Amino acid sequence: MVVNRHVIREEAFQILFAKQSNPDATLADIYDSLPNHPNKIPAYLQTLVEGVSEHQEELDSQISQLLASGWEINRLAQTDLVILRLALYEIQFVSEIPTVVAINEALELAKSYSNDKSRKFINGALGKFERQLEAKENK
Repeated sequence: MVVNRHVIREEAFQILFAKQSNPDATLADIYDSLPNHPNKIPAYLQTLVEGVSEHQEELDSQISQLLASGWEINRLAQTDLVILRLALYEIQFVSEIPTVVAINEALELAKSYSNDKSRKFINGALGKFERQLEAKENK
């Protein structure tokens, strides 16, 4: 199996979702269960998983600000929440990944793990975040 960044993002999603579903599990145990990397975890996979984990509070705050009035983050589907965290992390903390790529990859994850309504929501939320970033840069 070719391990490109798309595959790594999918694995990062799976790991983060597993951790979200079972907070008592350690990342080491989850990494050990990966079938594609019995000997060595790819560096980019560790970057994504550990980065999202370390910045989760900040990412969740940003996600909360992207929600429509009256919505709270705890109402989001767990899959959508993990996808948004991953995308926002890549957009802000991985300089070599263009924003459009991070958004497109998030939408691909949503196609695989969510539904069409969620995919549209994710696209709208990330588009709103992108516009906010552009507005800050143009000031």
